Amino acid sequence: MLPSCEHSCHQCPKRICLEETNKNLCLHSSCRWFLLVLILVLLPQIFLDFKYFVISNVSLASLLSDSPQHAITPETPTQGSSPDKNETCPLGRVYVYDLPPVFNNELLHNCSSLEPWSTRYCDAVLNGGFGQRAIELIGVVPERQAPAWYWTDQFMSEVIFHNKVQNYACRTLEPESATAFYIPFYAGLAVGRYLFGNHSSEERDRDCEMLLRWVQDQQYWKRSNGSDHFITLGRIAWDFHRYGPFGWGSGFINMAGMRNIIRLVIERSPWDPLEIGVPYPTGFHPRSNADILEWQRHVRTHRRTSLFCFVGGTRGAFKDDFRGRLLSYCKNESDSCRAVDCAKSRCHHGSSDILETFLASDFCLQPRGDSYTRRSMFDCMVAGSIPVLFWEQTAYDKYQGFLPEEHTSYSVFIDYKSLKNGTSIRKVLERFSSEEVRKMREKVVDLIPKIVYAKPQQGSEYIKDASDVAIEIVLRRLKKQGAD
Repeated sequence: MLPSCEHSCHQCPKRICLEETNKNLCLHSSCRWFLLVLILVLLPQIFLDFKYFVISNVSLASLLSDSPQHAITPETPTQGSSPDKNETCPLGRVYVYDLPPVFNNELLHNCSSLEPWSTRYCDAVLNGGFGQRAIELIGVVPERQAPAWYWTDQFMSEVIFHNKVQNYACRTLEPESATAFYIPFYAGLAVGRYLFGNHSSEERDRDCEMLLRWVQDQQYWKRSNGSDHFITLGRIAWDFHRYGPFGWGSGFINMAGMRNIIRLVIERSPWDPLEIGVPYPTGFHPRSNADILEWQRHVRTHRRTSLFCFVGGTRGAFKDDFRGRLLSYCKNESDSCRAVDCAKSRCHHGSSDILETFLASDFCLQPRGDSYTRRSMFDCMVAGSIPVLFWEQTAYDKYQGFLPEEHTSYSVFIDYKSLKNGTSIRKVLERFSSEEVRKMREKVVDLIPKIVYAKPQQGSEYIKDASDVAIEIVLRRLKKQGAD
């Protein structure tokens, strides 16, 4: 029952009074009609506020959950019927094949077979290919950013990309309306089981041959002979370029059925026009624009106490091991260089030491890895550190569409051969003024959205991530191909 208004409102025949001391609403009997109107006005807003509260808390709970996710579950895209389809997707739409599980999900469920001597892949395939939550980074990254960080394996792009393309805004369930057809085969995982050890070329090729037989039997393959199809390869191109029965890797790319298929590869062959280089997955998977913008602010303003750094392990089996030379050089220049020796520290998926080192350094030394490219280059750039390259093939001919053509805008190049003639890395880097360093870092920070893989659905709504850029490159190529 509402209290009387008499002590604070002497005339209340036709209005509601707000008692100022205890903020209670007081209503004379003749004012009850007004209360009814007020309830009718406020009820919709109360309902909306409650709905927003429930949705926000459900989203927060799902965001913080870390339940294992081995299989990729297809999402049903909204099939718009409005006449502006071409306006919303001017480059066209993508159809995703529903492959037999043996080509993707069964590989995830049987993760222990992907690397029999290690549990690495059973951790790596969690959370849609992002891996385990990187809770160790709490305190290294801003608290609100911590749920966006994972220990992501460098060879998980097939799983990550499949999860992303299932939720692509311009995906279609109607193959007759598709511009491009995506084949979600986890070739890198399938082939990777047989790369090491005493395995025959037949074993390395078996899954790939089965996949091509399946896809070549599809109606829309026959329409174009595969020229409007594309696939992601989660290992470097050289693992699929075997010539002859006794060489390294699989012969997948050289099979007749692959002759027209566009390939998204973490390290492309510069001589193959059908290969498109895409960034290695890093551990940062933003959930929204806010994540990206906040992280960019963080790396832009982070205090950097070292001129340069090196993160890597030696390759003792190699003659004149260049990475070993860089590690020794960095340790000798300890007043200017920070080093993380991966022989003594876990570097496979990243670590808090690695991220802290990149965040604290203006420049990061990026020699070639086991091949010309390194996942470390993208880790370094995500931390706002400027990469120093020693081979042009590490980046400059690999990632068109993701990295600027003007190489000096975001990186420094020092020919590895010049170091044998006494060139000092430190002196080269000290020649850059603070303003030049600031401009290069700004360019690196601007590139971050294009070189990370955002969370599906929750991902960066307006800022395109690496998967968005990659699909657009494919669609633009097909559109030009059709025009020609």
